Amino acid sequence: MGCFQSKYADVITSPDHPSVQHQLESVTEDQVDHEDQVDHENQVEQENQIPCGVKDFNEVYIGKLEGNVLVAVKRFSKLTWPDAQHFVDQATAVGKLRSKRLVNLLGYCVERGERLLVAEYMPYGTLSKHLFYWNRQEIPWEMRVRVAYYIAQALDYCNVKNQKIYHDLSASRILFDEEGDPRLSTFGLIKNRRDGISYSTNLTYAPPEFSETGTIIPESVIYSYGNVLIELVSGKHIPPNHAFDIIMEKNAMLLMDSSLEGRFESEDATKLLNLASKCLQKNPEDRPDTESLVSAAAPLQKLEEIASYFLMRLPKSTVIQPTMLSPLKKACSRMDHSAVYKILLKTGYSDEGAESDLLVTRQNQELVQTKNLGDNAFRDQDFINAIKYYSKLVRMMTSSPYATVFARRSFSYLVTGERDPALGDAMKAQFCIPGWPTAFYLQALALWELGMESDARDMINKGAALEAKRLQTTER
Repeated sequence: MGCFQSKYADVITSPDHPSVQHQLESVTEDQVDHEDQVDHENQVEQENQIPCGVKDFNEVYIGKLEGNVLVAVKRFSKLTWPDAQHFVDQATAVGKLRSKRLVNLLGYCVERGERLLVAEYMPYGTLSKHLFYWNRQEIPWEMRVRVAYYIAQALDYCNVKNQKIYHDLSASRILFDEEGDPRLSTFGLIKNRRDGISYSTNLTYAPPEFSETGTIIPESVIYSYGNVLIELVSGKHIPPNHAFDIIMEKNAMLLMDSSLEGRFESEDATKLLNLASKCLQKNPEDRPDTESLVSAAAPLQKLEEIASYFLMRLPKSTVIQPTMLSPLKKACSRMDHSAVYKILLKTGYSDEGAESDLLVTRQNQELVQTKNLGDNAFRDQDFINAIKYYSKLVRMMTSSPYATVFARRSFSYLVTGERDPALGDAMKAQFCIPGWPTAFYLQALALWELGMESDARDMINKGAALEAKRLQTTER
C-alpha cells in the first residue's frame, strides 16, 4: 500500500470549510484491490489524543478517486502522528485485512505533514444515526440481531489476523454498505500508541480497566461490544453498569426498545442480553472471546434469506452519491460573492451549447454591440452599467436571450442590493436552460439574501442533484 493518486477530496464538515486538494503519490507496494464511510452531512470526528497531551481534531472527508470511485478519507493533524513510520506500519498492517464485514482500508498517505487514511465509502451512514438521530424508521429486531452477528464476525476476523486492539467501538463505528449490511470501520484499528500501549479512548462509557489504568487491552473491545448490544436492544444510551444491574436483577425486558412492541421472541432477547452481561463483566478475564460472540449470536439469525436493505427499508443496491461540492456550489453556500463572480466570469457562455452563436449569426450589429458592452461592464465589475446594457439587450431580443445574460444580471442585481430582481433573473435563467445547475445556485444565493434559508438549501440541493446527473450522463 501507499499513497493514492487523487485529484481532489471535498470537505463535508461545513459549507465554509476549505477543500483539500492534495496531489498524492501513486500506490507503491502491497497495493490492495478496490472492493467496493463517513456520514454525508457535516461529519467531523473529534479525538482526544492522550499521548500527545492535547485535544486534537481529526476530520473525515468524502473523496473521489480517478474513475469516480467514492472513498472516505480520514485526515489526522500533524500533532496526532509525529512518527510517520509508525503510521505507515499501522496502516500497512490494517490494509492487508480483507473482509466483507469490514469497511476495508484502501490506502494511506504520508506526505510532508499529512497523514491520510483512505477507506471504502459506506452510503447508508452509521448505526448511531439510524438508532438515535435520524428521523428514522425503526430497525426491526431481525436487523438488530444481524448487526450483532456481523460485528461479532468482524471482531473475530480481526482477532484471528492479530489485530486485537480496537479503539472506541461504538454504534458510530458501525456503518451500512450499499446492500444495507453492517460493517465495522477499520479506522478504529489504527490509533497512535506509546511503547506499544494504547492510552486513548473517546468512549462515553469506557471499559473499567481504562478508568483504572489508562490503557486499552484486547478484552476492552468485548466490553464495548456488550455496550453496543445494550444500545441495539434498547435504542437508547444506557450506562453499562446500570444495564448490567438490571439484567442481574432478572428485569432484562425493561431494557427493550418500546418501539419493537413485542415483535421479537422473548427467549432470543434474553439470550442477547445475557451475552451483553457477560461482555460487561468488570474483570476482563471473565469476558467471552470473539469466537464465543459469534457462536452466541449465530443461532439468533432467523431471517438470513432476507436482504439487509429490505429489513432496513433502504433502496436496493443503490449507492447514495454524496453531494460533492462544486466550486460554484461552495461559493454560493458560503455566500462568497467574490468567488461567485470569478466563476461566472471564467465560465462565460460555455453552458449555452450550440445556441451560443445564434446571437452573432442572426441578429444585427447593434444587438451584438450591446451584449459586448454588458460583458465588458461585468468584466470590469461595473455592475450598474452591466444591468443597464443587459436590460437593453433583453428588450431588444425577440427570442429568449442567453441564460448567461440573466445569470450575470442576477448577480449584478444581487451585489447592488436588489434581491428580488436577482431572484427573478435566476429563475429566468432556469427557464432558458431548465437543467442548468448555475441557475439553481444563483436562486439559492438570492434566497439566502432574502432570509429564506430553507428554500435556499432546497435550491442548493437541486443544483447539486443536476450536477450529479450531468456527471453520470457524461460518464456513459
